[in-house]
Amino acid sequence: MLSWASILYGAALSAVLAGAALTALARPRQPAVILTGALATAVGPLAWNAILRATHASQFFTDAPYASCPPAGKTPAPASLPWPPPPSSWGSGRWPPPRPRRTIGLAVLCGLAAFLVDVYLY
Repeated sequence: MLSWASILYGAALSAVLAGAALTALARPRQPAVILTGALATAVGPLAWNAILRATHASQFFTDAPYASCPPAGKTPAPASLPWPPPPSSWGSGRWPPPRPRRTIGLAVLCGLAAFLVDVYLY
C-alpha cells in the first residue's frame, strides 16, 4: 500500500510533467490551459491512489500489472473538463466550449504524463 507521501509525490510529479508537456506542445500557450491541465493531472492520480489506500487494496496488481493498468484511465477524464471558462464569457452567461479535438489531445497528453510517472517513477 502506498504511503501518503508517495501518493502526494506521484501526484505532484505527474502535474509537473504534464505542465512541462503542455508548455512545450500546446499551441497557443495559454496559462489557464496549462495550469488546468497540470492540476487535473494531479487530481486523477491523487484520487485513484487515495481510493486504493482507503480500501486497503494492497493486492490490486496481483494477476497482471499492465492488463488493467489504472494509470492509463485516471487522468484524461478530469483533464478534459473545459475549465476555467474564457474570461470573455464570464459576464455574458455563455460558455463556449473549446474545440473537442484540441481538448481531447491535451487530455491525452496529460493522461500520458500521469501514466509515465505512475508506471516508471513511483
